[in-house]
Amino acid sequence: MKVGIYGQYYKGEAVSYIEILLKTLAQKNIEVIIEKNFYNLIKANNFPEKKYQTFSDHTDLDNSFEVMLTVGGDGTFLRAVTYVRDLNIPVLGVNIGRLGFLATIQKENISEAINLLTTKRYKVNERSLLTVTTSQKNNDLSDLNFALNEVSVSRRNTTSMVTVETYLDDEYLTSYWADGLIVATPTGSTGYSLSCGGPVITPSTKSLVLTPIAPHNLNARPLVITDNTNIKLKIIAREKQALLSLDSRTTTVDNHTEIFIKKAPFTLKTIQLSEQTFLKTLREKLLWGEDKRN
Repeated sequence: MKVGIYGQYYKGEAVSYIEILLKTLAQKNIEVIIEKNFYNLIKANNFPEKKYQTFSDHTDLDNSFEVMLTVGGDGTFLRAVTYVRDLNIPVLGVNIGRLGFLATIQKENISEAINLLTTKRYKVNERSLLTVTTSQKNNDLSDLNFALNEVSVSRRNTTSMVTVETYLDDEYLTSYWADGLIVATPTGSTGYSLSCGGPVITPSTKSLVLTPIAPHNLNARPLVITDNTNIKLKIIAREKQALLSLDSRTTTVDNHTEIFIKKAPFTLKTIQLSEQTFLKTLREKLLWGEDKRN
């Protein structure tokens, strides 16, 4: 088995768990290739003793990798997607962060999880992504124009609201007066969209959700649409530019730029170990139905 490992930090309690992970993989004779910057962090702390191969770009990966392991939280998981892209490498996250909704392996269960992985006791799920293009050229989107969780447009360097003209399949929907607008996938429905009042959507549902951010239209509510809808947004702000965010990555767009969003032509494969289902994660991470009567 050949696996890649991606992480963003090596400090605090993360150190001991990363060492456990690498030692467990070595005991299983698994070939490990570590992201270069992460490997340099580990080496700076005089660990590990053996030398590992590294990767530094998505071009260093191919379908010979059976799994991409992420070590951190959900932010680390999302960043790993920029390496995996459309290579069909399944991603599995070890949670050393806080919530861990995408990174489902708890740090205390690393050895057990690796055992399940090596014995093929897991299920592969597919998650949809979004792609983004703009009417004006944007160099930040020339290579990384996709998102797993959400695409959002929002105000920049101002306390004033923005207007987001919204079209679905070229038909005008409405103009949101708000701090911005989120277009979320089912995966992203439990993230930024949820905190803004959006609904939870199960991962296999073929839907997207439009969730306004602090809307001043009192009748504006989140809207669930089919995932084959072509979305066009035009942001009108008092500032010359607005923010365009793809998961944790941000760029700026000029005022009145048209933003085109649609489902990506590829999916991200994620690994579900044992009985760690979406519904179980809802109960454990979001305290779904938490009630003394239950």
